[in-house]
Amino acid sequence: MGEVRKKLPIGIDGFEKLRTNDFYYVDKTLFIKELLQNWGEVNLFTRPRRFGKSLNMSMLKAFFEIGSDPELFAGLKIVQEKELCEEYMGKFPVISISLKSVDGLKYEAAAAALRTVIGNEAGRFRFLRESAKLDEGDKNSYKQLVNVEIKSDARYAMSDAALIDSLKTLSQLLEKHYGKKVILLIDEYDVPLDKAFQGGYYDEMVNLMRNLLGNALKTNDSLYFAVLTGCLRISKESIFTGLNNMNVMTISDPYFCDSFGFTEDEVTELLNDYGLSGFHDTVRDWYDGYRFGGTSVYCPWDVIKYTQILLKDKEAEPENYWANTSGNDLICRLLKKANQNTRNEVEQLLNSGTITKTIRQELTYKDVEDSIDNIWSVLYSTGYLTCRRKLSGKQMELALPNREVRELFIELVKNWFEETTRADSARINRFCAAFPAGDTDTIQKMLGDYLWDSISVRDTAVRTNMKENFYHGMLLGLLRSQGSWLVRSNAVTGEGYSDISIQTPERTGIVIELKYANDGKLETACMEALKQIGRKKYAEGLKRCGTKKIMKYGIAFCEKECMVVMA
Repeated sequence: MGEVRKKLPIGIDGFEKLRTNDFYYVDKTLFIKELLQNWGEVNLFTRPRRFGKSLNMSMLKAFFEIGSDPELFAGLKIVQEKELCEEYMGKFPVISISLKSVDGLKYEAAAAALRTVIGNEAGRFRFLRESAKLDEGDKNSYKQLVNVEIKSDARYAMSDAALIDSLKTLSQLLEKHYGKKVILLIDEYDVPLDKAFQGGYYDEMVNLMRNLLGNALKTNDSLYFAVLTGCLRISKESIFTGLNNMNVMTISDPYFCDSFGFTEDEVTELLNDYGLSGFHDTVRDWYDGYRFGGTSVYCPWDVIKYTQILLKDKEAEPENYWANTSGNDLICRLLKKANQNTRNEVEQLLNSGTITKTIRQELTYKDVEDSIDNIWSVLYSTGYLTCRRKLSGKQMELALPNREVRELFIELVKNWFEETTRADSARINRFCAAFPAGDTDTIQKMLGDYLWDSISVRDTAVRTNMKENFYHGMLLGLLRSQGSWLVRSNAVTGEGYSDISIQTPERTGIVIELKYANDGKLETACMEALKQIGRKKYAEGLKRCGTKKIMKYGIAFCEKECMVVMA
């Protein structure tokens, strides 16, 4: 246990703010040493979101920038590298921008957002207006970067030509002023392209980014080195044309493996410091499993969020804190394009298996739509899949990294099933009509057909109640297609909560209890379901609502098999 527990840095990605406000910090400062030992002129790090990219970029700025406070690094590992600190700490002009806010429904709005990001960063160097080292032409160039046009919707009035040259121009001005070459940091470099692809102005944004980055990284004599971060490695043909000096470190490469994300030792120390070591197995099960190079890594955002919640409530269940909408869209796209082979592969992943895929790490956003194989590659790059084993060439054995991602996949498969089955209304109506008719043969046969067409969850590592919830969600989606039925899920209908209860306009009441038969004994599971309906008096609530007839169904599942028994 630490002496006094520090505040947990939820959503704090500024190194200076974190260090000056006494937040808990997992020391990643040796990233600086490794970078200086392995740097190219342009260094690109691709890692999934929420793995500490922005915090590391903020740390680089705090370390290298002229005038920064060396006390921010007091007690951290990098200060033991005395010669390195003397040579590099506080010795360089630094331009640092994040492109995560460069977004807009149209190209013009996104370009204006880019002007704002660069204009705000240029505004940090107001001293250039008065610098004795700059001539009038230089000062006019600077004014073009920071001038605000009152009448314009855009906050900054820099022309297209000034915008394209902006990072190079600012580099040249800073080198003239300081007599030192510049370090350029660009965080989330790929976000503008992702947003542009979604917004339908991809080609225009590619052109802008190609020119901006080409000037800043390829023909910039004032550049000492640059560091870029993002989720995807965008192909050279797309925005890095002719850039031969780029040093790319993806999650597959054996460099910087422990610089992003938390290692096993770091998680052990954090949980010990907060008196939560007893939760380590749960944290590992849910949030570990990523592999960067040869190192096993936890998602830091998840670990910190769950630690924060456990400090308030030791009974709190782990949750999905990491997965986001854009990643979910990719999984949904995969399922929509899926043929039977792909569905089988998703099923293997859900059930703790692996699949073998050729991974393309250099893609354009347009490539993602071209083939299912490219979607697998993006899911790997963005952290939804992890490499269990490298095979020959670019082939990898892929798996879901942990419980968090698996449960997300299960939820999305359930939603996909509902969407695809809704398209065949005649088939669904026939299936639903069999319930008030007491036609167990039709229910069982059609439910079996639906299971065959879908993706099943059978892995023993998935909790039985999670598997029951999965099949419960699928059945519920089918039954709710009947707009005139009152379909309740987990409603109090007696002395407990029945899985599904239905009232039809003809005042027929239907009670359904589901079981997952891990041992494959479907009939036994069905009989247990019916006993539970009787024991807990699930039908009583429906009787009180004035139903004329009550029907009770026990339904058991095991993988793609099912059995339906009526009381």
